[in-house]
Amino acid sequence: MIKEGFNLSKIKNLFLCLLAGSIALILTGQPVKASQQYVHSPTPTLFFHGYNSGAHAEQYMINGIKKAGVSKTVITAEVAANGKVTLQGRIPDGATNPLVMVNFVNSRNTDYPLQGQWVKNVIVKLQEQYHFKKINIEAHSMGNMAVMYYLLANAQNKKLPQVQKQVAMAGTFDGAIGWNEPENLTIDKKTGKPSAENDAFKKLLPLRQTYPRQIKVLNIYGDIGGGNDSQVSNRSCQTLRYLINGRAKSYREVKVTGKNASHELLHHNPAVNKLLIQFFWAK
Repeated sequence: MIKEGFNLSKIKNLFLCLLAGSIALILTGQPVKASQQYVHSPTPTLFFHGYNSGAHAEQYMINGIKKAGVSKTVITAEVAANGKVTLQGRIPDGATNPLVMVNFVNSRNTDYPLQGQWVKNVIVKLQEQYHFKKINIEAHSMGNMAVMYYLLANAQNKKLPQVQKQVAMAGTFDGAIGWNEPENLTIDKKTGKPSAENDAFKKLLPLRQTYPRQIKVLNIYGDIGGGNDSQVSNRSCQTLRYLINGRAKSYREVKVTGKNASHELLHHNPAVNKLLIQFFWAK
């Protein structure tokens, strides 16, 4: 189950899509092909896993995206413990909406600045080989910290491919339960400002002045009851709002409940796949 506020524009857009599909069916006698529902873009979308995980955690999302007809192209970026990136597979010329599964070999590393450098290494490798000027990013759990620390160090670097859309899923922005989340954490519902900040969060505060203004952000978190996904509180996830400080081109939060809303299953959730596809590629 997905919970968010009533949005008249979304209903209008849905009506227009249904109307367009009906007109196409009347005129041609054929339903609109899945691939025609989505943007056809050379911009790659990178997927980053969380702590003690790997690219395998991204496979369900990738399979769902391919099945929907969004993309046919998937490669893997293998990041060795020393940060060296090896690209496995090839993105052909003219590929539509290519997908990049990122795998950190040392998945238990918690040095966020170092992980941020690994993210940069992946992006630079893709840029060198394919000359991309734009990218999209999805990250799960602690993978979000790697992405945010990458942006912390490189937000104003115009020589790098510019992030267009960012999905944060179960982000540990102000810590994880039982580890580094501040005790009795609360947040300002309007600004996302936390009542207390852990050290990693404090180091990200400069993003409030530097976060790139062109990025559209979707913040997804699960709630299995009690305001958490079993490992990360919704409040910790929601502190992302404070870090981007209204600088993002758009910002939207979606809480997922019900089956597969737990931390480790959120990226194995059909409802989440639909959110990703709509956000990244819907026309």
